[in-house]
Amino acid sequence: MKVLVTGASGYIGSHACLELLRAGHEVVGFDNLSNSSQTSMDRVRGLARGPLRFEKLDLLDKPGLEKIMALGFDAVMHFAGLKAVGESVEKPDLYRRNNVDGSANLLAAMKTAGCRRLVFSSSCTVYGEVKKNPVDESHPRGAVNPYGRTKLDIEDMCFELARAEKGWRIALLRYFNPVGADAGGRIGEDPHGLPNNLMPFVMQTAVGRREKVRVFGADYPTPDGTGVRDYIHVTDLALGHIAALDRLDVFDGAEAVNLGAGRGYSVLEVIKAASKAAGKDIPYEISPRRPGDSAAIWADPTFAKKKLGWSAARGLGEMCADAWRWQRDNPEGYGA
Repeated sequence: MKVLVTGASGYIGSHACLELLRAGHEVVGFDNLSNSSQTSMDRVRGLARGPLRFEKLDLLDKPGLEKIMALGFDAVMHFAGLKAVGESVEKPDLYRRNNVDGSANLLAAMKTAGCRRLVFSSSCTVYGEVKKNPVDESHPRGAVNPYGRTKLDIEDMCFELARAEKGWRIALLRYFNPVGADAGGRIGEDPHGLPNNLMPFVMQTAVGRREKVRVFGADYPTPDGTGVRDYIHVTDLALGHIAALDRLDVFDGAEAVNLGAGRGYSVLEVIKAASKAAGKDIPYEISPRRPGDSAAIWADPTFAKKKLGWSAARGLGEMCADAWRWQRDNPEGYGA
C-alpha cells in the first residue's frame, strides 16, 4: 500500500515508518519537527532501504494537507500531536488547536482526496480514572487532563464521521506506555528537554545526563509500593499498527482497540531491569506522589488478539536492553 504517516519523525512515527517499509509498503511522511528530528527519517531510510519521502508540514496548514493528500494514498497513519500532560494543563488552547483542529483538517483533506482508511494513535488516557484492571475497551472513558481530552475528542470525531458517512474504516489504537527502541540502536526516543516519561529519564540517568531518577510515591497499594504501568515495546506497537492497517477492511466504521502487553511493571521493577541492561546501578530517590497519578493500570489485550491477530511479544528485559543500546550509542539523542 501507499501510506501517509503524520508525525513521521517522532518516536512512534519513525518506528512505524520503519516497519511499514520492512513490510513492503510505500511511505510518505510529514512532521512539523516541533518535537522531533529529521535525522530519524535519514536513519529509517538507511535501515529499511525502501521508498520513503518526507515533507515538513503542519496539521494546521490546510492547503499543505490537501496538496500532500493529492499524491494519492491507500491509508493514513496519524501520529502527529502534542503529548505532554503537564504542558497541556498550562496550554490547553494550544493542545486543542494543534491536536483536535489539526486532526479535523486531516480528516477533511482525506475526505476531499477520497481516502477513508485511517489508523489513529489514541491513548489509554481516554479511560481517565481507572475503575478496575485489566482495562478493556468497554471501560468508561473520561479525560482527567487537557491532553487526554484531545484524544477523546478526536476519537469522538472519528466515531461521528464513520456513523454519518459510509465507507470509513478507522482503527483507534489506544496504547499504554511505549518504551524501548529498534534493536539496531539507530532510532529511539529523544524527547526535547526534561523527559515526561519514566524510561527515557531512567536511561538518561544511566548514561549520565541526569543525576538520579525521582520515584513519585512508594506508598501505593502495589507489591512494592510504586506505581504499576503496562509497558509495551515500541516495535511491538509499530507492528500493531501494521496489523491494523492489514485488517482495516474488517473494521465497521470506527472501532477502538487496546495495544498493551497485558501486564504491569512497577517503577522499581523498571529501574532494576534497566540497571541490569546498563550493567550499573541506576540511582533513584523516593519523592512524594504526584497529583493525578493512579496506583496501577494495565491493558486487557484480548480484543487486539481477536481483531488484529496481534499480541505483544517483547518483555521488560528486551525493552530495557534495546532502550539502553539506543541511549548508549546516542547519549545526546539525534543531536549527538
